Amino acid sequence: MGRVVALITEEPVSAATVSRVTRNLDQAVAQFHQARLTDDWRYLFLDGVSLRVRRPRGRKRVQLLVAYGVRTDGTRHLLGFTRSSGESQVAWEGLLLDLYRRGLEGHQLQLVVTDCCVGLVAALQTIYPRVAHQRCWVHKLHNLLEAARRRDHAAMKTDAQAIYQAAGRTEAVAHAQVFARRWQEGYPQLVTRLLRDLPELLAFFQCPRALWRKLRTTNVIERCFVEARRRTRLMVCFVNVQSVERIIFFSIFNQFNLEWHPRTFANLHTSRDLTTKEGIDLRPRKMRYNILLFAFWCTC
Repeated sequence: MGRVVALITEEPVSAATVSRVTRNLDQAVAQFHQARLTDDWRYLFLDGVSLRVRRPRGRKRVQLLVAYGVRTDGTRHLLGFTRSSGESQVAWEGLLLDLYRRGLEGHQLQLVVTDCCVGLVAALQTIYPRVAHQRCWVHKLHNLLEAARRRDHAAMKTDAQAIYQAAGRTEAVAHAQVFARRWQEGYPQLVTRLLRDLPELLAFFQCPRALWRKLRTTNVIERCFVEARRRTRLMVCFVNVQSVERIIFFSIFNQFNLEWHPRTFANLHTSRDLTTKEGIDLRPRKMRYNILLFAFWCTC
């Protein structure tokens, strides 16, 4: 790492400097994971991403479970993430319990948006059983089309879209009944699963109309996942668990939090400071620090 930094800065960098930067990064990551959370989050988005990373003995998958929150005033923040071997109920309960213990008890939570992961749904029933649950329509639509013959894809997609694009819940239920009548004969199990999940697919209708489009999918965190995959594909290997934490947090998640810092979610109210409210102030103050961080990312 020292040689890389020296090439970029045209200044010699000692082993002590490298050690100090590494220590500071580890402390900042630990601060993020341990920071207290206020209990004024209205919407919670949960999703997992599987990253392919190169190791000395070949490629290996690293699973990340991610929590993204939107406050009552509209500000948004990545609240937490954890590495896991999969998306089991135990794994998701670990992340949700961490959020709960840090202060997100869910007293103001109106909706939790997730994919169709069975383990995650079960974990929610344990940690936040009284909060309404919205299943992601992007994932659901993908599952519907995956179970259908290719020649039926266009018509089935149109019928499914009519459900979540309805003007209200009553109209959505009517469109779901039309879907069921049309596809029951050819795909009885598919229709059964759709009707079974319908209450959780339509939960977003209880929220303000201006937010329906954002609350019916987990797309708000997909950009983070796309960036995570793009950056980790360039890496030769992760040296250890600590390097994974540093890289994922500083090069991706923290940058998104800083980018979102002055913004609000859809048409909710005015924004306010996020980073200092939870005692987190990770905004870089010096260009030299940024260069050291970039060099560290390149060599981990």
